[in-house]
Amino acid sequence: MHKVTFLQTRPAEQVNENWATTRRREGSLAVEVANPSTDDVVAAQKGGLLLVSGDGAAAAPAYAVKSDETKALRKRGVEGWRITIVSSGAAMHDLDAIVFTRAAFLRTSRSAVAKAVQLAQLPGCDVVVSTFVDTVEDAVEAIGNGAGDLLLRDWDSERIGQLRDALAQGQLVERTAFPVGVDYDVASRSLEPGAFASYLNQIDGSGQARPRGEWAPGRDVHTPESDTRVSAAWPDDAWTQGSSRTLNDASEQIAPILRAALNGEAPSRDDIELLFGAHGGDIEAIADVADTLRQKIVGDDITFVVNRNINYTNQCYYKCGFCAFSKGPRSLDLRGEPYLISIDEVVDRSQEAWERGATEVCLQGGIHPDFTGQFYIDIVEAIKARVPDMHIHGFTPLEIWQGAETLGTTVRELLVLLKDAGLGTLPGTAAEILDDDVRLTLCPDKIRTSQWAEVMLTAHDIGLRTTSTIMFGHVDSPRSWANHIEVIREIQRRTGGFTEFVPLPFVHMGSPIWLRGHARPGPTWDEVILVHAVSRIAFIGLIDNIQASWVKLGLEGAEALLRSGCNDVGGTLMDESISRAAGADHGTEVSASDFRNLISDLDRNAVRRNTVYDAIEVGLSIT
Repeated sequence: MHKVTFLQTRPAEQVNENWATTRRREGSLAVEVANPSTDDVVAAQKGGLLLVSGDGAAAAPAYAVKSDETKALRKRGVEGWRITIVSSGAAMHDLDAIVFTRAAFLRTSRSAVAKAVQLAQLPGCDVVVSTFVDTVEDAVEAIGNGAGDLLLRDWDSERIGQLRDALAQGQLVERTAFPVGVDYDVASRSLEPGAFASYLNQIDGSGQARPRGEWAPGRDVHTPESDTRVSAAWPDDAWTQGSSRTLNDASEQIAPILRAALNGEAPSRDDIELLFGAHGGDIEAIADVADTLRQKIVGDDITFVVNRNINYTNQCYYKCGFCAFSKGPRSLDLRGEPYLISIDEVVDRSQEAWERGATEVCLQGGIHPDFTGQFYIDIVEAIKARVPDMHIHGFTPLEIWQGAETLGTTVRELLVLLKDAGLGTLPGTAAEILDDDVRLTLCPDKIRTSQWAEVMLTAHDIGLRTTSTIMFGHVDSPRSWANHIEVIREIQRRTGGFTEFVPLPFVHMGSPIWLRGHARPGPTWDEVILVHAVSRIAFIGLIDNIQASWVKLGLEGAEALLRSGCNDVGGTLMDESISRAAGADHGTEVSASDFRNLISDLDRNAVRRNTVYDAIEVGLSIT
C-alpha cells in the first residue's frame, strides 16, 4: 500500500493576517499567491499558513512554478522539497525542471495524471504526481491513475473522511506545503525564522499535518479522543463515532509486530520506530495490545505513591531550550522571582510531608552557580537526621555529574557518599531524548547520552535503583524516540535497575524553545497515546511499570493512558512547580482519594506503593 498525501490549500491575490487566520481555522495550511510580496508571506505566517509562490524570483517558503520559472530557484539553491513543478504539458521541459531542481511534486491536471506518472516513473526521477480534485470520485480516479498527492480546496472534514474511508486503511495522510518527513535540521537551515516556526506549529513528529484543536499537554481542556475512539487523528463524524480498531484491524506492517509482542517477543529497535510512526487505526490497535500486555504483566492494579516534590531552586546556569522553570518569560508570570530554598526549609517541608502521610520526597532543582556535590550530601544528611524513615528520591544524572565535577571526584564516589548519607533512589530525568543529535538543539550544554547512561549504570551497580523517563514532542521524531528506548533497554538488560518508565509530554506554552519558534507545540494526542503504548510493548520482560503523568495531562488524560498500557499514576507531589512554570494548567497536587476515585471509575484495583513499587495499602480505603 502506498501512502497518498493531501494538502488543504487556498488561492489568493494577496494575503492579510485576518484572512489567513480564518482560512487556518477552516482547515487550510497553505495559501497560493502568483506574485507574492514580503508582506503577503509575513501575513500568511502570522495567520498560521505557509505561502506557496507562483513566482520563482520571490522569497517564499514554498513554490509551485512552471518549468521556465525554475532557473531562479536553481540559482538561489532552493531545495527540491520546497518545490512543485507545474506541468507545462511539454514532457521534455518538465523533466528537465524536475531533475535539476529535484522537485518534490509534479502538478498536473486530472486528465493528464497518467501521462505525468509515466514521467515520474523514469529511472532516477523521484517526484510525486499531484493534482487538484473536487470530489471523492475525482480523487479515487486520480489515485487509481497513479497520483500520489491531492490538492484540496474548500473540502470540509466530512468529505475528507469520506475520501479516507474510500481508500485502504492508513493510505491517506495530510501534509503541509512541504512533503511529509522533512528533517528538522534541514528545515531549520533552509527556512527563514517565521516560516520555520509556522511549519513546526503545523506538524507532528513524523512531519505530517497535526490535527487542529486547542488540546495540548498542560492545557486544562478535554482530551480529544471520542467515546469510541482512542485516536483523534480525524475530526469527522464517521471517525469519531466509529468503533476503535483492534489487532485484527491493524495494517500489514504493524500486525506482525503486535502478534509477536502478545507472544512475549519484544520488538526490535527498527520495529519500535515503525510503531512510533503509526497513524489512526493502527494507533488504536497498538493501544489495545499494550493494554492486553499490561493486564498480563501487572494485572489490574493501578499504583501510586504519596510524595512531595521539593524544587529547591529555580536558578540554573545550563541553557536547556525547553526549560521554563529556570528561564520562563516574566510576561507569562509563570516562574516568579529567582529563589533558593535553604536546607533547613527543605527539611521542614520533608517533615511536613511525612506528617501528611508521604513516604517519599523527590528532590530536584536547577543547577545553582554556588552548588557543589557537597550540597546534595548535606541536604540528604539533614533530611535523614530529622525524618529517618523518609525515602529520598533525588538528584538527576545532570546534578550527579555536575556534583562530582565540582568536588573533583568521580560519579561513583559521589553516589557512594550519597547512598551512605541516606539517598534511596535517583529520578531518571535530565534524559529528555537520549539521542545526541536532538540534544545538540534541545539542551546543547547538558550531559550527553553516554554520560547520562554512565550515571545510571553506576547507580545501579552500587545498589541504587532509578526511574527512567523520556520528554517528547519538541524537536524530536519517531527515530529519536526509538533510539531513546533502545538506550534504556540496553541499560536495563545490563543491570535491571530501572523501576519504571515515565513518558513526559513536552509542555510548550512557556518554553523558550517554542517561544523562539524552534519547537513544535508539544506532542499530538495520538503521539501521547503512542509513546505510552509502544513503551509497554518495547519493555516486555525488562520494565513492568509504565507511568501516566497526570501533571502533564490531567487526571482525564491519565485515565485514557491507563486504558492504553499504563499501570501507574505517579505521585501526589504536594508541590509541583516545573510543569506549572512551563505553562501547565493542571494542579500542583492531587490526593490519594483523587487517585482512588479515578481508579474506581476504571474498575481496577488501587494500590498505594512506595518508591520501589512495594505495596503499602490496597483497596478503596486508601488514604
